[in-house]
Amino acid sequence: MKVLILSATTGGGHMRAANALKEYILDRSPDSQVEIIDTIQYVSPMLNKTITGGYEYMAKNTPKLFGGMYKSSDKNTPINKTVSATMMGMSKRLLPMLEEFSPDVVVTTHAFATEIIASLKTKLGLHFPVISIITDFAVHKTYINNGVDAYILSSEEMVEQISSRGIDKNMAYPYGIPIKAGFLEDIDREKAFEEEGLDPKLPTVLIMAGSFGVTDVLKIYHKVVKSEAEFQIIVITGKNEKLYETFEKYLSKIDINNTLYQLREMYPTLKQQRSNYRNSRHLKPSKSTKLLYFTDKVERYMRMSDIIVTKPGGLTVTEAIAADLPMALFKPIPGQEEQNADYLVRNGMAVRLKKDNTCTDVITDLMNSPEKRQIMRENIAKKSHGNSAEKIYSLIEKLIDQYKDVPKDNTENAENDAEDND
Repeated sequence: MKVLILSATTGGGHMRAANALKEYILDRSPDSQVEIIDTIQYVSPMLNKTITGGYEYMAKNTPKLFGGMYKSSDKNTPINKTVSATMMGMSKRLLPMLEEFSPDVVVTTHAFATEIIASLKTKLGLHFPVISIITDFAVHKTYINNGVDAYILSSEEMVEQISSRGIDKNMAYPYGIPIKAGFLEDIDREKAFEEEGLDPKLPTVLIMAGSFGVTDVLKIYHKVVKSEAEFQIIVITGKNEKLYETFEKYLSKIDINNTLYQLREMYPTLKQQRSNYRNSRHLKPSKSTKLLYFTDKVERYMRMSDIIVTKPGGLTVTEAIAADLPMALFKPIPGQEEQNADYLVRNGMAVRLKKDNTCTDVITDLMNSPEKRQIMRENIAKKSHGNSAEKIYSLIEKLIDQYKDVPKDNTENAENDAEDND
């Protein structure tokens, strides 16, 4: 089996989904050939730099503008048609690779990649099935194209959404987004806590902070540690060096303040200790915090935690669902993250954290109420899809077999008819 996975590096989730699927396919079928292509980078490095850089800048610095563009791109506008035409004009740059690799199936994990391969397929009569994996919890126009044979959806609710856009429900498969197998596996919690130097008796809050700005993370942390509930914290900064270094310095200062606080409590009559403590006397000892840079063991820390504080990116959310982990969502980007958050809160899997001081109250309420967290876990279990990659693998085999049974000329004619009717 030769599987070509077309993805892109705008955001981190698209490539993570692609790699998770590749890992499963090769584990299930070691003789298969699986290639992952960063599609926009492949057809135009300059365009990729513009799109990726623009996405990151707007998402962090002008989120409202980003949200407006996201909504606008979900409609038929002259600007969208121009962007699509530009992408299509570059799509033929994939042809040499397609001819050399000769895939049995093409799977996409990014809207632009879907648009590019679907256009090539319909225009040139390429004979292979195309599967589009939508990596968020709402359908967007850019994922929907003639030439796509199946859509992998994140939730059952999306079946109706995609059907309302003219797609046959028989082409919609609510299998969920593929994730690493480790997220589906239990761990020895007591052993894990011992190895990580954490208290197995204390509830644990995980803060996934890589996509936050430095200031945002510290604000979140300040509000979380204000909670009167007893718990410990794990902070994962991802590959954000500035954030890690800033957080490391901040926690070091907290450690010093804690030491001074303890000395003052032990030796309240010593002038020197009181003098050292003077500038930090209003600070209380912080909650025990484990700081991590990039780690390939995110699934381990999710399984150890009782809630996760995070932005609602499609892959992170899917991983948390697989780990049965209740979510507290902070500052979703208008657009796909906002839609993801709406889905999660609507279905009782998450709560929202606002910018004001109610953030502390929400965390306190959750951490003081194991019953509420259990209800959230039960709601999550109802929406969990199990091993999505396994289901997608079976669908891949099915579609490849179907294409073998259909003469190439018939497929080509059907696709040309679809293009004429577009």
